Amino acid sequence: MNFSRIFINGFIIFIGIALFFLLIESLGLADQIYLRLINFVFVIYGINRTIRSNYKDHINGYFTNLVSGIFTGIVSLLLGLGSFIIYVEYKGGDEYLHTFAESYIFGGGEPSLYQFCMGLMLEGFAASGIVSFALMQYWKDKVEKINKVDDSNHSAV
Repeated sequence: MNFSRIFINGFIIFIGIALFFLLIESLGLADQIYLRLINFVFVIYGINRTIRSNYKDHINGYFTNLVSGIFTGIVSLLLGLGSFIIYVEYKGGDEYLHTFAESYIFGGGEPSLYQFCMGLMLEGFAASGIVSFALMQYWKDKVEKINKVDDSNHSAV
């Protein structure tokens, strides 16, 4: 695994999601749940970029690339959660969070900032895992040579 690649691509995901969040927030569309699905585009892009770069650098192995993809998503998740906490505190703390949290599916009542971030963390872990597994279905034959005979003694002539 190339940790600098994982961090850079995680940072790219974070920047994409953060800028998109700020855009929909400034347009007053933050309460539209379906717009949050666009976050998957950034996650797919960054994780695919990690796996594709590993493939180009001949870093093979299904599990190695799967874990690289998951770690890429987790880096962006941690950066995003830290930034989200700072942003919510800047915008007014719990008062802002309660207006924001009403449009989310999980939870109920009035979650604290850290409860809300725990929900986002679970959602982020799930998204990282699902996207990484899905992308590995495409990349698995390229990064894992399970059924290939690479030995001349086993080749039929």
